Amino acid sequence: MSPVRGKVAVVTGAASGIGRELALELARRGARLALSDVDEAGLAETAELAGGAHVSFLDVSDRPAVEAYAAAVAGHFGVVHQVYNNAGVAGGGRSVLDNDWAAYERTLAVNLFGVIHGTKAFLPHLIASGDGHVVNVSSLNGIMAQPALSDYCAAKFGVRGFSEALRGELLTDRHPVRVSVVHPGGVRTNIATAALEHARKTGALVTARDEARTRLYNEKLLKMPASRAARIVVDGVEAGRPRILVGRDAKTVDLLVRLLPRWYPKLAVRLERALFPAA
Repeated sequence: MSPVRGKVAVVTGAASGIGRELALELARRGARLALSDVDEAGLAETAELAGGAHVSFLDVSDRPAVEAYAAAVAGHFGVVHQVYNNAGVAGGGRSVLDNDWAAYERTLAVNLFGVIHGTKAFLPHLIASGDGHVVNVSSLNGIMAQPALSDYCAAKFGVRGFSEALRGELLTDRHPVRVSVVHPGGVRTNIATAALEHARKTGALVTARDEARTRLYNEKLLKMPASRAARIVVDGVEAGRPRILVGRDAKTVDLLVRLLPRWYPKLAVRLERALFPAA
């Protein structure tokens, strides 16, 4: 029997990508689902595919809304066992000199504070369950920084640090809650395309290089099916792993940074120049 069977699992960013596949994988293993996203149509489709779920529109950057959501989920089910803080957006794709404040604020609000909001709002309920688990989605870029991704890397490194600090606190206080931080590599989702579409909608300058970068991510770098990524994540959660590396690229980067901490930034720059010659 799956260890998640019968557990109440909360998944943010569940309308598409890894979030949708996490919901479907958890449903297959018998979990009871609470799903949220800002994309209500996609969220409804996920809930239908999963065979039913408690669904809510939720902007994870809105702290009062997340707190109200946590109370509503706990009230609906009577207990909450797991929260998958998965909702996220791509970074601005600009250098520190060129990136604007709006890009930093949006990326940090969703990717970092969304995780903090979800963790703090649900943590008392997870402790009360007697068998809780916080699952925070970082990135390959929570292990290795890359040029032109300072906002994204800052958020994802922050998720890693926050999660590891939380794990230490829960161990110190002997609370019955485990913490897993997830580092996906190149997973086939619409995150790169969504970032380009958001830039266009907000009137930001979209260059030919931006379009080429998005095409390269979609065609070459984002290769692992999201369904496979979700299986790896839930397997890791069931095994109680504190760090879940998703994909060969994530494992390679993790090893590279450990072995060559001084030299990996230069290797990252060489890779950036090879992939994006116009940079």
